[in-house]
Amino acid sequence: MTSAGSLLQLVRRGEATTRRDLIRVTGLSRSTVTQRVDMLLAAGLLRESAGESEGRGRPSGTLGFDEDHGHILVALLHIGRAELAVLDLGGRVLRRSSYPITIGDGPERVLGEVEERLGELVREVGVDPAETIALGVGVPGPVDVSVGRVMQPPVMPGWHDYPVRDRLEAHLGRPVFVENDANLMALGEQRTRWPDAPSMLLVTVGTGIGAGIVIDGTLYRGVDGGAGDIGHIRMHGREERCACGAAGCLAAVASGRALLRALSELGKDVSVVADVRDLVQHGDPDAVGAVRTAGQLVGEVLTTVVSVLNPEVLVVAGELADTDGHFVSGLREVIYQRSLPRATRNLQVVTSDLGSAAAIAGVAELVVDEVFAPAVVDERLAAAGV
Repeated sequence: MTSAGSLLQLVRRGEATTRRDLIRVTGLSRSTVTQRVDMLLAAGLLRESAGESEGRGRPSGTLGFDEDHGHILVALLHIGRAELAVLDLGGRVLRRSSYPITIGDGPERVLGEVEERLGELVREVGVDPAETIALGVGVPGPVDVSVGRVMQPPVMPGWHDYPVRDRLEAHLGRPVFVENDANLMALGEQRTRWPDAPSMLLVTVGTGIGAGIVIDGTLYRGVDGGAGDIGHIRMHGREERCACGAAGCLAAVASGRALLRALSELGKDVSVVADVRDLVQHGDPDAVGAVRTAGQLVGEVLTTVVSVLNPEVLVVAGELADTDGHFVSGLREVIYQRSLPRATRNLQVVTSDLGSAAAIAGVAELVVDEVFAPAVVDERLAAAGV
């Protein structure tokens, strides 16, 4: 952690805010820190406020990551809509829009519209397209991030092994990072709300069910992106057909889609998950009971997950998280009843207060981590001869 890129990371993550901090944290000499900080300033990666002199030598100013020298594009794809945004490098939203899609229309049609609408959004904001740093894409399915492809996604027919990253990079001429949407939400929540939590689990329950895992500030994806796919864990004794083609998956009995089916069979007028929330908020006993039961079923699966991961924080997100506490209370009840006391002794079960903003924050964190990783920054400085 002594190269120029490593110093930038220390500043960017708030572990050092002055040259003196960098000397203390790294053990480098004053002259070495000065040389490397000056390189980062010259490259436009750092900025330094004016400081008061503390004796001989350079005045001590505050160092900060320069968040204004580029922007990030965001495309979050859901089953029925897409969210697009333009962010600065600090994750602040410069412009945001959404529009309906049908994810089952396939990648050619969906991504073609994404490319067109992102171009329109950039023009509306008035930023220079040449200053686009990267595009972050979130999808509702497992992703092999090494190749930027969605792999066997249960709710994305026609998308398996499609070269999402390669296609968008060819169009934009900029790096593209493709990630599972629950992972993005988990990273955004952890970095924004729980930066000191050594282990955090986020479960999102809307039309489908997914989870993201963050350990020591880093996403845990598994061998090929399949970690957190709890929606397709089989539930003993259940035979409901799932969108993935299997029977008895958690998503088939406890997701928003499952609740819509069950309540429709009871004669309720529901077509989207928001209708279920409305019934709960109006005290409909069938809806309240169905939502609480769904929470208990998710809790059954999470009992095992909590025992394996022993997280400090479990964040419940998605449309069913906001059902007057009925879903979360059912989930919490089962976890605390069935888990070993040691696994839940320090566990906090909370709902997300970021909502869909969590995924946008996650994109910003992911892109900046990748584009400004120490090794990448060092290579860039060497190539520029700074």
